[in-house]
Formats: sequence, C-alpha cells, structure tokens
Amino acid sequence: MGIKDQFEDKSQELKDKAKQALGEKKDEAQQRAQQAQDKAQGETQRAQQEAQDRFDQDYDV
Repeated sequence: MGIKDQFEDKSQELKDKAKQALGEKKDEAQQRAQQAQDKAQGETQRAQQEAQDRFDQDYDV
C-alpha cells in the first residue's frame, strides 16, 4: 500500500467520522426540539386547564 493510498484511506475515514458525528448532532438537536415542543404543549394545556377551572369557580354558586 502506497502513501497515496494511506492518505486516501485516512481521508475517507475522517469523512465518515464527520458524517457520523453530524448525524448524531442532528439527532440530538431533533430530540431537544421535540422535548421543547412537548414541554410547550404541556404548559399550554396546563394554562388552559387553569383558565377553565377559574371560569368554572366563578360561575359555581
């Protein structure tokens, strides 16, 4: 195996590692975005429930 082949192999190995790292970061970012969205939906539902509870209390006699 010549030096040229070694450099090409190393280059390909680094490209593959970079693609894998990028994929992992992308997956991680998607998971964080999903968690943030879930949290926002939960807070919205909680706020709606609190508003409904206050409304119900106001009209209960």
